[in-house]
Amino acid sequence: MKDLVSFIAGRLVDNPDAVTLSEREEGDTIVVELRVAKEDLGKVIGKQGRTAKAMRAVLAAASARLDKRSRLEIVE
Repeated sequence: MKDLVSFIAGRLVDNPDAVTLSEREEGDTIVVELRVAKEDLGKVIGKQGRTAKAMRAVLAAASARLDKRSRLEIVE
């Protein structure tokens, strides 16, 4: 999961070196925390949250194959 989000976020931002991810499990849910540079935050979220919503949909599809749930948290 972490590699998938890292790949997508790394292609969206201007400063891919500032992308950091952490992953933890809470019961049957995989929580992925995404941190990007402050100036790239808008690119990751997108207009009206469309980009973030699409990333969450891809993550949910990938985690469904593992019979798990997923949650993407974009942290400032």
